Amino acid sequence: MAFALTEEHADLCSVAADFAGRFADTRVTREQLDSYGNGEPAPFWDDLVANGLHALHIGEEHGGQGGTVADTAIVVEEFARRLVPGPFLSTVLASAAVAAAGDCKASASGLAAFAEGARGTLVLSSAITGTSAAEGGWLLHGTANVLSLQSADLLVVGFNDGGTTRFALVDARSAGVSRRVQACTDLTRDAGILELSSVAVGSEAILENLGASRVETLQTCLLAVEAAGVSRWAVEAAAEYAKLREQFGSPIGSFQAVKHKCANLLITAELAAAAAWSAVVSLDQDEDQQKLAAGAAVQAAIAPSAEAVTEAVTIFGGIGFTWEHDAHLYWRRAMTLAALVPAMNDASASLGRVALEQDRRIDIELPDEDPAFRARIGELLDHARTLSNEHDGGRWYSRGSQRTFLAENGLAAPHWPAPYGLGATPAQQVVISQEYARRGMTQPSSVIGEWAMPTVLAYGSEAVKEQFALPTLRGELIWCQLFSEPGAGSDLAGLSTRAAKVDGGWELRGQKVWTSGAHEADWGICLARTDSEVPKHKGLSYFLIDMRTAGVDVRPLKQSTGDAEFNEVFLDSVFVPDAYLLGEPGQGWRITAMTLQNERTQISSGVSVGTEDALRSMITQGTYAGREHDALSSLGRIAAFSSAIGALNLRETLRQVNGMAPGAGSSLAKVAHARLTREAASRVLALAGPGALFAQAPGDAVTGQLSVPQVLIGGGTVEIQLNVIAERILGLPRG
Repeated sequence: MAFALTEEHADLCSVAADFAGRFADTRVTREQLDSYGNGEPAPFWDDLVANGLHALHIGEEHGGQGGTVADTAIVVEEFARRLVPGPFLSTVLASAAVAAAGDCKASASGLAAFAEGARGTLVLSSAITGTSAAEGGWLLHGTANVLSLQSADLLVVGFNDGGTTRFALVDARSAGVSRRVQACTDLTRDAGILELSSVAVGSEAILENLGASRVETLQTCLLAVEAAGVSRWAVEAAAEYAKLREQFGSPIGSFQAVKHKCANLLITAELAAAAAWSAVVSLDQDEDQQKLAAGAAVQAAIAPSAEAVTEAVTIFGGIGFTWEHDAHLYWRRAMTLAALVPAMNDASASLGRVALEQDRRIDIELPDEDPAFRARIGELLDHARTLSNEHDGGRWYSRGSQRTFLAENGLAAPHWPAPYGLGATPAQQVVISQEYARRGMTQPSSVIGEWAMPTVLAYGSEAVKEQFALPTLRGELIWCQLFSEPGAGSDLAGLSTRAAKVDGGWELRGQKVWTSGAHEADWGICLARTDSEVPKHKGLSYFLIDMRTAGVDVRPLKQSTGDAEFNEVFLDSVFVPDAYLLGEPGQGWRITAMTLQNERTQISSGVSVGTEDALRSMITQGTYAGREHDALSSLGRIAAFSSAIGALNLRETLRQVNGMAPGAGSSLAKVAHARLTREAASRVLALAGPGALFAQAPGDAVTGQLSVPQVLIGGGTVEIQLNVIAERILGLPRG
């Protein structure tokens, strides 16, 4: 997917792509590499300025387009994908920092100059200091390695003034400014060593009200956006090559190893885009949220970009390692982005300190929101808060309970159609989620019922709908899913459970396995074969089974953790009335596909997926075997990718809210989350140290590690999901 989430941004992306195609084709760029390294003006710069793409975030009163940094980010990402050369990134970063200073003399003059076409760069270095000058102002001293230094007309310089970081707008030709040319790793840009020797800066050049944290977030978010563009090129180029390149008589994209490489690249690219987008969004949030978002962007977007190109090169093979191939140009650019952020281990620990106290959150802005709808939801939830959730024994909630009230007012599953839900649109679901969150309330879950009921509502009779819908929402009925079998896991269509037609219904025989919660379920959704004479996908039918029917034998499966959440279920001549066959015989595969798609998307204002809780607990309790820095660094990394996965899901929600076609985010997030859970469990176990000798290890490390397989295997193994991503999303050929 591209970075854009709205039709307007999609149009802007097209404009940027068109400009890059006309003025900055990589073949032309290759012919001009020497000039870029010397800082000579890009031949298309005047055209860029004429199109206003450099000034989208600059106010109209200063000659800009009056847009936002988010608008500029669209262009940055597309330009990175197309390897547009020159100082565009450095210039928009410098001007965005100036714009963030607000209304001051230096800001007004600087923005006007940038809007007219001045090139610039941002200088962030602890080695730059300022001392008070006798006649007022400051004298700047120090050195820094700076990207696009040679081509810059204006420098936005951060300097240390007695422990306070100030920012000044400095003419690159000022007395005392020395720029030593250095060959840049990125051959499409220049770089150099800036030396400041008693450079005089008056108070009129100071960018007032501009804090270091804000500038650091700006730099990180635009670097991350560019990294996302590089990663997008890597997956697109690699996948396209894999479709065309043949070995052993077949396209290499049909080989499973290559499929997995390409699918993993896509996951990397989409997490990078999500983390970068989250960082851009954070510019309108508080400082702690900016730190969380920027830290995640470093970990999930900037750091992986060079490795993404490396992985693409392994798909290209020897040709990708040649000078003539574009891969090394993108590779070099990714390396320079990583060079502009703090050392990774230090950055992880710093993020961990912030993540220890809070999660990353985003308040989604909704187009054309109906205030009356929000007010009505708020009133209902306020009333719900006054109700208890006491049971009438067992699992039954009292008739006046909070759970019952929410269910009967459509707020347990608001996306379901009336009268069981509200038929809520994606935008309305976001409003409802926000109102739950503002009150510290959690939307009720019926777990498997959330997958089963939309299918029942689509294919069941009116009597069946009434029998199951509200009782499920009220928590009176528990469901299980009878799909997997000993010989049919990921290959679900290969199942062998049989359903034979009998008078008034069907008789089922077979065995199911890995059935979560079957030991306490009231009803199960079951897939069985009703026709053995047709292709395996076409002979399946979909049934609802009363788990207390004669012939249903549930046998717990004790897991490696010692718990027994899974079960074997034996069906021995189990009678299912005709009313509980959903759809027609033979429609089971199509109906099952709907069930598997109905795992409810978590629509919320939060973007943490909760994989870091054990690490937080260990740090808070000091049970990390004396390695505080390692513990904080581990928390920072896990929180970063947790945030990126949550942002990926949130972007999918916004696509729906904005009326755009759904992307691939939910499929990719599932694999990413499984892997992150595995890594988090491993880090907790390592931090437990000698404590892991005992079953009750710190952070529940032993149980956490033993529980990982159910995440990696449940719902289809990661490897099968990678095949699906490669074939259905990237379009790679089947093997």
